[in-house]
Amino acid sequence: MKTETISTETGDARITWHPAKQPRLVLAVSHGAGGGIEARDLQALARVLPVHGVTVALVEQPWRVAGKKLAPAPKTLDVGWRGIWPALVRPGLPVISGGRSAGARVACRTAVELGAAGVLALSFPLHPPGRPEKSRAGELLGSGVPTLVVQGGNDPFGKPEEFPEGSFELAEVPYGDHGFAVPKRAEVTQDEAVTVITDAVVKWVGSLG
Repeated sequence: MKTETISTETGDARITWHPAKQPRLVLAVSHGAGGGIEARDLQALARVLPVHGVTVALVEQPWRVAGKKLAPAPKTLDVGWRGIWPALVRPGLPVISGGRSAGARVACRTAVELGAAGVLALSFPLHPPGRPEKSRAGELLGSGVPTLVVQGGNDPFGKPEEFPEGSFELAEVPYGDHGFAVPKRAEVTQDEAVTVITDAVVKWVGSLG
């Protein structure tokens, strides 16, 4: 594991690399608007994916590195992601652009422009809680590259059954909320829920060739 600081137009970002011994892909994943790379799903991917030939780059957006508590506007997030991208492609491998929540939206919006090999959308915020009419489906459907959505079964930002039909794949984490937490009374444990996430991503990246 190694960490590097990357200068962007919106400030310094930080990448924590979890390298595979014989990598064939890089999975770059960023956090959401309310948390960092300590999120359970991001940490699980960094732990599991390198064994499967995928180097994982956990990306902290400039606003988070600067210690701010609130994420900036979507356009500013996109500028930061563009500034980070050259460091992600430096190893010379195909890069999957990924993120959780707001980070997933950034990945979808910029995938074609940056030449991403795919998009991993964790907890894609299809709409604000209780506001299904404010749909962000257009961002997801417009990613333009192979896309996997991993969504909690009880995510208030969009349950799996609310998603429109499209060319993306969708994996459901039973009982999971927006952070993939499951209730203690659920039929799956928290560890099992996290395994659903990593298993789905391992299978999907294997299909990318």
